[in-house]
Amino acid sequence: MAAILSTETPTVEHSAVPWGAVLATVGAGLVSALQVGKGAIAAPLLQSAFRIDLAMVGWVISVFAILGLVGGIAAGALSARWGDRRILLAGLVATLAGAGLGSQAPSYQVLLFSRVLEGLGFLMTTVAAPAILRQIVPAPRQNFVFALWSCFMPTGMALALLSGPLFASWQQMWLASALATLLALACGLALIPAGSGRDDARSGNLLADTRLIVTSRAAVLLASAMMLYSAMFFAVFSFLPILLMNRMGAGVGLAGVLSAVASIANVGGNLGAGHLLGRGASRPALIGIASTVMGLAAVGIFAFSLPGAAAFALCVLFAGIGGMIPATILSSTPKVVPSAALVAIAVGLVTQGNGLGQVLAPIAIGAAIETYGWSAPAVIVPLLAVLTIAVARAMRGTAIAEA
Repeated sequence: MAAILSTETPTVEHSAVPWGAVLATVGAGLVSALQVGKGAIAAPLLQSAFRIDLAMVGWVISVFAILGLVGGIAAGALSARWGDRRILLAGLVATLAGAGLGSQAPSYQVLLFSRVLEGLGFLMTTVAAPAILRQIVPAPRQNFVFALWSCFMPTGMALALLSGPLFASWQQMWLASALATLLALACGLALIPAGSGRDDARSGNLLADTRLIVTSRAAVLLASAMMLYSAMFFAVFSFLPILLMNRMGAGVGLAGVLSAVASIANVGGNLGAGHLLGRGASRPALIGIASTVMGLAAVGIFAFSLPGAAAFALCVLFAGIGGMIPATILSSTPKVVPSAALVAIAVGLVTQGNGLGQVLAPIAIGAAIETYGWSAPAVIVPLLAVLTIAVARAMRGTAIAEA
């Protein structure tokens, strides 16, 4: 693996970062991620309220990943056509409508439709936001800002896990998420300046732009790395509460808190990657090293009957070091496209990779555990790590390594 840190001193410019606009953009992503997490923490309440089985609850939770899987590139193309700021704000409106409708849902069918609205809002917001950040943040500060952006998902999920038990009903949880989205929308309108992120519509050939991205070696490698990372992460975290209850005898509430702590560790990895990239770290090296640690940690978690505290510590290590991968990928994506107009489409491709890993991993791991027992992930996750290392090695000599 190449040296982690470059011997060259990164160029430093003293351009000001528009922190109000940056925080409003990151906040939009955070409240979108909150909608994902609330479905998981409210699952038992939804099951009781609508008298539905776990498979039907699974659709409420997984609709976001499915929409990302099938619609990432389309959302990016829409953002390129209509303007990134406009799409981000429209995404927040869709999320607000979905959360408001869901809070009053009289049936499972209405609730599921509201989740589709929230999922579309999530997709639009998270595809458009990186393109906005690329436009408003000076190049020397982009590594840190994109690392900050990559924190939106684990932070939003952790907030949902920690705050969910405080509500008396799932309807209150939905109303609170709607109010948070309304606040994010107001901040976006006030703080993200018109014209940022190509607020005006683009008249280029979207089909040609999309073809350019999906045939770009760098973009495909980044999407592949995100798919494999997502598969590794959700292979462990989809079953973490169950693992904690089995190993540590934790109740549901404690398992949720511990899962949130592990998610927060992922934020530390995100920010750590931003710091290292700002010092000239090799992007392929960060991805490769983090993948190695994730694979080894998974072996310790699943292959050995470790005490509960030791297994949880490895979960925190898994999430913390693993957090360097999405931060590196998300900060690299806007840098490997030839023009700002293509950023949203490239992010859409990476989003589809993320969705594929997020959809397939829980299914595959769940089936493997049912067939072979809890030791099965100790084989599958390291294999995914080896594939991720291979992808990282393939990034050498591409625009990713030079970003």
